[in-house]
Amino acid sequence: MSDDTGTVTQNTPRNPVTAYPQPEQPPQDQSAPGLAQEMDPKPDHGEDTYVGANRLPDRVAVVTGADSGIGRAAAIAFAREGADVVLSYLPSEEADAQEVVALVEQAGRRALAVPGDLSQEQANLDLVQKTVDAFGRVDVLVVNAGKQTAVEDIAELTTEQFDQTFRTNVYALFWVTKAAVPHMQPGASIITTSSVQAYTPSPNLLDYATTKSAINTYSKALAQQLAPKGIRVNVVAPGPFWTALQVSGGQPPEARPEFGAQAPLGRAGQPAEIAGAYVHLACAESSYTTGATLSVTGGDPTP
Repeated sequence: MSDDTGTVTQNTPRNPVTAYPQPEQPPQDQSAPGLAQEMDPKPDHGEDTYVGANRLPDRVAVVTGADSGIGRAAAIAFAREGADVVLSYLPSEEADAQEVVALVEQAGRRALAVPGDLSQEQANLDLVQKTVDAFGRVDVLVVNAGKQTAVEDIAELTTEQFDQTFRTNVYALFWVTKAAVPHMQPGASIITTSSVQAYTPSPNLLDYATTKSAINTYSKALAQQLAPKGIRVNVVAPGPFWTALQVSGGQPPEARPEFGAQAPLGRAGQPAEIAGAYVHLACAESSYTTGATLSVTGGDPTP
């Protein structure tokens, strides 16, 4: 349904096949990590459609990779559900991040911007410390920031890239959760971001797909460890989503126009379409859910 003004919202029933643009997308290329504001078409992060229902009243949510894509959509949704939001992003993504800061504040919530490179341990420690200094606690931690660079042949995959992908996708997950847990109370939630690539890996995403499988396993082990503390750990596994990650090296240029066409729904997902998964796992309605993976893949099957 729509809201009382007739505006389309995230709850408006629509045909999922035709609700958003279908391939092909215009050719485009950006240097990593890319900016959402330079994409064509620009992704829908829920800026004009997400309507909250006070499901996260006065919670403190930390979101990594919050400047664009899935992290941006989660940050917008959290703010409109009543949470204050700490945004983590690379310094080169400042232009996108400031748009999200404005949207969080428009929702009447506090926004704390913490730029930094999470592939470095200290940046993770600083992120948590600045959150605690400002808010006193961490209620929700979304670990979403990731590195994805397509390489066709293992002979061309450098040790430097392999290491950087693991540092960004796996080591940062370890560092930030280790730092955050002492500041989380029973009822807190950690949500990590895996991928359909963990189950059906693309041959040109050897390093990325491997990290996404590791995220699944890490999260399920951590869920068991933290369950007695009343802290839940769950995973969201996206399929093909239209984000800056894809047009800045995540997909080879020749694959970008048809990106998402292989999904049963025939198109890439928009970040707005996955925000609700993070809200669900963050709020009390999922209080008996931990150690689970919620797949949002456009129909691509996962175990």
